[in-house]
Amino acid sequence: MLETTIAAIGPLDGPAMTAARDLQARLTKPAGSLGALEELSVRLAGLAGACPPPLPEPAAVAIFAGDHGVHAQRVTPWPQEVTAQMIGNFLAGGAVVNAFARQAGASVTVVDVGVAAPLPFPPTDAAPADVSAPTGTTLAPPRLLDANVRRGTRDMTVTAALTRDEARAAVEVGIRVAGELLDAGAGVLLTGDMGIANTTPAAALIAAFTGVDPAEATGRGTGVDDETYRRKVGVVRAALDRHRPDPADPLGVLAAVGGLEHAALTGLILGAAARRVPVLLDGVIAVSAALAAAALAPDAVGAMVAGHRSAEPGATVALRHLGLDPLVDLGLRLGEGTGALLALPVVTGAVRVLHEVATFDAAGVSEK
Repeated sequence: MLETTIAAIGPLDGPAMTAARDLQARLTKPAGSLGALEELSVRLAGLAGACPPPLPEPAAVAIFAGDHGVHAQRVTPWPQEVTAQMIGNFLAGGAVVNAFARQAGASVTVVDVGVAAPLPFPPTDAAPADVSAPTGTTLAPPRLLDANVRRGTRDMTVTAALTRDEARAAVEVGIRVAGELLDAGAGVLLTGDMGIANTTPAAALIAAFTGVDPAEATGRGTGVDDETYRRKVGVVRAALDRHRPDPADPLGVLAAVGGLEHAALTGLILGAAARRVPVLLDGVIAVSAALAAAALAPDAVGAMVAGHRSAEPGATVALRHLGLDPLVDLGLRLGEGTGALLALPVVTGAVRVLHEVATFDAAGVSEK
């Protein structure tokens, strides 16, 4: 599955991008007046191979959840059981991601790809509900998929977090989820994540793929104190020193220092790119996975839209490496998919301009 997905990912369509630039130049506005939105619309036309590209709607958020053996190194004050508890909150509709998803009219799918403890909630085994219901209709409740590859990763400071087979299995979970959501009618996928201690493997992935020092890639996550932060940087450094992951072997990097949710998000991104559908990246967990996706398939970057700039410093490092500019910068560091959801109207607006704004000729407006 992984190889066929990668093989299906191609470059952006040049003629569609040229047509979108030409159309932008003829719309009733000063050339370039919409700034970054104009280039975003051009890129989405290239992704779709059409001008104008389809509106990126409806939206589907996929929240991948996993636990981490490195939690034992005291890199966060939060207990590991919070991962499972927050899944219950997602399913009950009480988390920030749920509030923002309701505002955006987005469906929410929670995927247990590596939670340490068996969940007390029954999974939703049926196919996803049709997510293409008209805006304003009642959204289907959040659903839970059981795709657990293993009960949390191993401690990456002691041994590899995952075997290569486990890393591949988690990536393929993400590919399958992308396919299910797109088959159900989604026009854009949004990344979400949940996993106590998951900013530690994210920092390790970012340092491994970009070559920056661990201190530059590591942030304070949920807001740790100075002592915990210093320990966290040391943990990331120790894991990288132990494994020496090779960025030319992205699956090996994911196995050595990644998390199951990071690997699954890598698959979601690849799955969207293979179907030429945009994937809106959330915060530092998502962009660390995006680095792995880009290493596996460089053209996958064409499908990525950076929703926001996380307050985690590693996110800026990763976005710079990917060549992506975030749409909003609000100092967010929550995860879950919240920043991606806030950026979604910006993406939709960029495309809607190409669909709905009149040209100078059509509107009878004089050009300069």
